[in-house]
Amino acid sequence: QKCGFLELYSWQRQRKAKQEFCLHDGPPYANGDPHVGHALNKILKDITNRFHMMRGDKVHYVPGWDCHGLPIELKALSEVKGAENLSPMEIRQRAREFAERAIEKQKSAFIRWGVMADWDNCYLTFDPKYEANQLRVFYKMYDKGFIYQDYKPVFWSPSAKTALAEAELEYNEQHVSRSVYMKFPLLKLPPKLSSVIDGSSPASVLVWTTQPWTVPANQAVCYMPDSAYSLVKCTTTGEHFILAADRVESTAAVLDKQFEVISTCKGADLKDGSCAHPTIPARVSPLLPANHVTMAKGTGLVHTAPAHGMEDYSVASHHQLPTDCLVDESGFFTEAAGPELKNKNVLEEGNEAVIQMLQAAGSLLKEEKYVHSYPYDWRTKKPMIIRASKQWFVNTANVKAAAQDVLKKVKVIPASAVNRMLEMLDRRTFWCISRQRSWGVPIPVFYQKNTGECLINSETISSVIKIVEQQGTDAWWTLPIEQLLSKEAVAKAGGHDVLDYVKGQDVLDIWFDSGTSWAHVLEGADQRADTYLEGKDQLGGWFQSSLLTSVAARKKAPYKTLVVHGFTLGEKGEKMSKSIGNVVDPDIVINGGEDHTKDPPYGADVLRWWVAESNVFTEVMIGPVVLNAARDDINKLRNTLRFMLGNLAGFNPETDSIPATEMYIVDQYMLHLLHDYASKVTEAYQEYDYSKVVRLLQAFCSRNLSSFYFSIIKDRLYCEEEKDPKRRSCQTVLAEALDVVVRSFAPILPHLAEEVFQHIPYKKDSEGVFRTGWINASSSWKKPGIEEAIEGACAMRDSFLGSLSGKNSLEYEVMIVIEPGLLFELMEALQAEETSSTSQLNEIMMASQTTLLSELPKETPADVNIIKGTFLINLEGGLICEESSYKVIALPIAKAKCGRCRRYTSESSSTPCSRCLNVLAGKGST
Repeated sequence: QKCGFLELYSWQRQRKAKQEFCLHDGPPYANGDPHVGHALNKILKDITNRFHMMRGDKVHYVPGWDCHGLPIELKALSEVKGAENLSPMEIRQRAREFAERAIEKQKSAFIRWGVMADWDNCYLTFDPKYEANQLRVFYKMYDKGFIYQDYKPVFWSPSAKTALAEAELEYNEQHVSRSVYMKFPLLKLPPKLSSVIDGSSPASVLVWTTQPWTVPANQAVCYMPDSAYSLVKCTTTGEHFILAADRVESTAAVLDKQFEVISTCKGADLKDGSCAHPTIPARVSPLLPANHVTMAKGTGLVHTAPAHGMEDYSVASHHQLPTDCLVDESGFFTEAAGPELKNKNVLEEGNEAVIQMLQAAGSLLKEEKYVHSYPYDWRTKKPMIIRASKQWFVNTANVKAAAQDVLKKVKVIPASAVNRMLEMLDRRTFWCISRQRSWGVPIPVFYQKNTGECLINSETISSVIKIVEQQGTDAWWTLPIEQLLSKEAVAKAGGHDVLDYVKGQDVLDIWFDSGTSWAHVLEGADQRADTYLEGKDQLGGWFQSSLLTSVAARKKAPYKTLVVHGFTLGEKGEKMSKSIGNVVDPDIVINGGEDHTKDPPYGADVLRWWVAESNVFTEVMIGPVVLNAARDDINKLRNTLRFMLGNLAGFNPETDSIPATEMYIVDQYMLHLLHDYASKVTEAYQEYDYSKVVRLLQAFCSRNLSSFYFSIIKDRLYCEEEKDPKRRSCQTVLAEALDVVVRSFAPILPHLAEEVFQHIPYKKDSEGVFRTGWINASSSWKKPGIEEAIEGACAMRDSFLGSLSGKNSLEYEVMIVIEPGLLFELMEALQAEETSSTSQLNEIMMASQTTLLSELPKETPADVNIIKGTFLINLEGGLICEESSYKVIALPIAKAKCGRCRRYTSESSSTPCSRCLNVLAGKGST
């Protein structure tokens, strides 16, 4: 509270900034509890926003929720008895209440995760202004010819009684269909085959299907013109059959028959032939060419039911065949299917009835179970059918080329994701946007009662939008048509009376709802977000629907950058499921479960660390092992921070800092490393590579700070006089390192960052880490030449420490012998005198005393252990290169241990060393 954590978003919106950064929130679905998928997504967005805010950008981020649609409607109705008797307005009211409850639950979780936003001003797709903007986009697309109404086959969910788009399907790989082989007796021989078939024995075409229930809707049998077809004779019955030459052997084996090939011809030779329908005596099914016929399975001749197949429908359109649908919205045969089939479910008893009819007609040759991939409704988890009906479509065929061109100019992270999205767009010929439900935005169209002709024009739409903006879309159901449709609009359309029309009953697909969010949320004339950041499922979902609506309406993408992350999985890479018991609840991660020994409370920062450290561009694992490791990582980081904080007591950078030029060389070296770290971390944030940020942070804290710098400066910190410039020098570095490190992880661990800032002694009245900007690493810190001196000394230190086999290095003095040259000169900069216990070189060596020589003393004992090594000096970007050899000798020290600094530099074990005596004297004590 002290640092204004919760008011941060509104504070940064009010400040002056050179540029704005807009991350547009893809709206999560308002139909359930917050889960780890939400956590992954929202925390990634928050890390991004906090980084940009600290860099000085004014962040625009409006959280939103997708509030309409079948899943919410189904869940809301599952709580009600007799739901089928509810009116549309009763359904809408219950669905709205359900969505509102889910939003509040999710919102409080997002706030607890530390997500920065103005939580009182979110966007909801059922807000009247949002709905009005959506209808404006709808009409703009309709007016440009991108939206049209048509009667054609679409994916249909009998369990939900509505059309669905491809993005709303999931495929069951183990679906079992009742497949049948059947014969269609030839009525009219193809002219080119009349000389081969003498007519003395019956001839038929052989057809295979996995959906026997579609046979009553058959209007043709299709062949591939360029493929070879065989006329075969069954050796047991004498019957003649036509089927693909490539399928003769496999079909004979399935039917357990012997086929003798009489003749083979091209598919094109079947032209102008026709067959008798296998169950409807009066119907003729022509033989027609089609390119969708495959030879991979079946007989190479395809049963064609235009009402129940996309390719079948295009064949029917080309040849003017009937496309009547004999199946209602619940998946039952209609009266038009005949008394034997009427009111039977096509996927159950209706299917059985058709198979029996084929049997009775003598047309059935074989029935067998067939396991294959089959579309299911993603919400009800029930099988789909393809069913022709009158629907509204976006003509993606006409917009996708422009959409693909625009997409190629968008930066996509990772780059591989753009190809997947381009392929998905390529496959999409149309997008069915009408749904036969109540909970959604109505398609604002009126129909002439007698002709069914639709009425929509600029007058009708503007009056509907005006009403929706004030009252919301409930008005479509509550207001009489006279208040929605004006006389002028009817007259303009050539009609006479408003009451000659009825309101349309369809609502818009929720992908159209969320796909038009750019029109409501994005600001400025450009209305383009810098970034959209969502899971990879949105390549075919929100990323795509947003692109299609934006390109159709205004010829540009609604985003400059797309960031695509993976899904969350259990820590062994398995899907999360309640039955396995590996579902991770973010609330339990933060607050702990009922049994804290089993489910400890980790806090929000552990959850955020898990997100940041993961390679989010693939699948992201989570579980107890992963979370424990994240907690341990943060504890190690806290220890590093604690060391720096503890050693900055009594230090004030404004009065006590030492200029870099007067610092110890190792301190200047640390500033050089800090500058490099700051540059790399900033670059990783800019590339959305937060796992790289974590790796850089961990490496810098453990290797450069804890293992190296902290270990060598402890003597200066603890044993020099409090205000000694040597001590102030490393304190100056600690203050800079603390500031850089805390700012570098602040977007990831905001709670810890603010906690640290509140404990920095000289920042008591600070505004906190987020209001004081990004890392400020001075360019004067960058001193590449210093690296050679320190890294040369470290190479010798490693040789020295390595020779001690784990013994205390302070019990030794070290002798370093380097021939005159560059390396010797660099070491001389660290130790001017020949032997010292207080030099910069001795501090790095961590010995009690260091002697620097240009040649080995003559009196060196013959049995002494001499460690030899070389160090390559590389200065001026490679212009100066010199390889120098060195010798290191570790000798047990003869002096006594100082009781104060623990070094072996004292003349007697009963008195401190001379350095410590001076410090103590300076303090006025003995």
